[in-house]
Amino acid sequence: MTLPKWQQELPGEKIVTTAEAVAAINNGCRVFLGTGCGEPQHLIHAMVANSAIQDVMIYQMFSHTLAQYVDDPAFSKRFSLKLFFISEPMRKAAFEGKIDYLPMYLSQIPQLFASRRIGLDVAMIQVSPPDHFGYCSLGVSVDITRSAVENSRLVIAQVNPGMPRTWGDSLVHVDNIDYFVPHEETLVNYDVELRDDHVTSRIGHFISQLIRDGDTLQVGFGMLPNAILRHLMEKKDLGIHTQLITDAMLPLFQQRVVTNRLKTLLPRRVVASLCMGSDKLYRFIDDNPFFDFRSSEFVSDPLVIARNDNLVSISSALEVDLTGQVCSDSLGYRFYSGIGDQVDFLRGAAMSKGGFSIVAMPSTAKNGEVSRIVSHLSEGAGVATTRGDVNFVVTEYGYAELQGKGIYQRVMELAQIAHPKFRAQLINEAKKHHYIFADQLPPLQEDLIYLQKYDWRFDLQDGRTIFIRPLYPADEFEYRNFFYSLKEETIYRRFFYKMRLFSHEIAQQQCAEVDYHDTMSLIGRVQNSGHSEVIAIGSYSRDQDGYAEVAFVVHDDYHGQGIASHMLGFLEQIARENHFIGFTATVMEDNQAMLNVFRRRYPHAELAVISSGEVHVIMPFDPPDARK
Repeated sequence: MTLPKWQQELPGEKIVTTAEAVAAINNGCRVFLGTGCGEPQHLIHAMVANSAIQDVMIYQMFSHTLAQYVDDPAFSKRFSLKLFFISEPMRKAAFEGKIDYLPMYLSQIPQLFASRRIGLDVAMIQVSPPDHFGYCSLGVSVDITRSAVENSRLVIAQVNPGMPRTWGDSLVHVDNIDYFVPHEETLVNYDVELRDDHVTSRIGHFISQLIRDGDTLQVGFGMLPNAILRHLMEKKDLGIHTQLITDAMLPLFQQRVVTNRLKTLLPRRVVASLCMGSDKLYRFIDDNPFFDFRSSEFVSDPLVIARNDNLVSISSALEVDLTGQVCSDSLGYRFYSGIGDQVDFLRGAAMSKGGFSIVAMPSTAKNGEVSRIVSHLSEGAGVATTRGDVNFVVTEYGYAELQGKGIYQRVMELAQIAHPKFRAQLINEAKKHHYIFADQLPPLQEDLIYLQKYDWRFDLQDGRTIFIRPLYPADEFEYRNFFYSLKEETIYRRFFYKMRLFSHEIAQQQCAEVDYHDTMSLIGRVQNSGHSEVIAIGSYSRDQDGYAEVAFVVHDDYHGQGIASHMLGFLEQIARENHFIGFTATVMEDNQAMLNVFRRRYPHAELAVISSGEVHVIMPFDPPDARK
């Protein structure tokens, strides 16, 4: 049998048998194992099988193979496991205290190796065969593996022809590897079970509203962040700068939804440091210059992340308290996953021009019995992400925008997106904590899923996009800020007197009157760099004889862009569904702009002067088929 050319060219002493390679691991060694799907399975099995190896400390980020041994008492006597991230196969062992979890930011781990704060004696890795220049590729596992290779006394590489060669900073020269063990095997396959249920779909719907064409995305570890990707198929020119690539991203690559064309850092390249998925994915990234694999100290460095304009971080959480604190790595005292790169990317996104972050999760756990939005984190739960780092929180009931907001607003917005059956309880707890006003009304306890169809968007003449949706109680502060931003004349035209105060009590009363049937209010919001501001409000309320009285306020800076006309059409759609037959309105006689809006949509409207300076307008709806 003819040996591959690379084996013929390497010095004979470098190519060793499996037994010879693991025999180089001395008792008491500190051994690093390649990450995730790049771990050298064959070498790991051989190391465990060699009973002469004792008292070894193993460091790894995402472990699969060792899950086969961790419940064996004989294994635990010989090996001590230290994991930076607890993978699903290792959770049971972690709950039972058989693993030492190292809670560290992913971007900082490589420097811990370099500084010898975590000293390494041996690095066991898996690589592709060397090319004719003598370079092997770390393939699907560059992450913290590169630093381990550079900072270990001894490097043992399993050479696998099945390892993809990846572009970027993945190459290791044969001179930097001490022992080569040729062994071909199938890479670990990482199958993320992507749920396709109404909860996931609703979360994906709300996230898709926040993502803009041309954004650069980071997608965190876990089932949910990957599951929502299918809801981004209508986007254009997305970019990717992320730690992990999975099969969930393949459709975005194949359908050219992800082009990286507008990225400001390494344009036209997907930047990542890990790939975990199927053989189909591994074949797709093999020798594909579309992908640029870098080490974790680059990919997850907040300062590097921030060099991507419009960077949007999407990650998940186990629970979020009413002030915005996030727990993502533990269930009470039980360690569940890891800190990973969530904080790195949240902070990088916050520094990115036009960037922002999203933390997504279902509103409940344990089949709906437990709320994931809580008045306080569970006993023992760790604060992986502080309340100062969180921007958007998304559940299947909508999204809460926390950045720049006080505790009162955070409570109201988070309670609004909690499961309906927990909302009143959360408000009562917040009152006990003195987070909110004692007279604060709780959000409605019904599922407002039907309001999702009342979400619209359209482009303004100045190129910006306005988003229309129903007004919620959590919008109180934005509603009040909108009122105080208006000119006195605008307020007078809306309220017919010089209204100078829009107090908490007034806002409470107006929100309480909105039942989304007989009384409806829509708000128009414009997105600005990860936050939004209210620039228009349109409302109707039951009048008499099947009519509803309608009124609008549009911010002075946005007059003349057709906002009131669009909102009038949206309100009519809702009013028709609630069996109204027309609108009425009372308008100042000199408010010709508003009168023209009504005349254009309802050319047969009846106008009558009812008092000095006021006009009453009656606008019956056309029959349903008349507007087609």
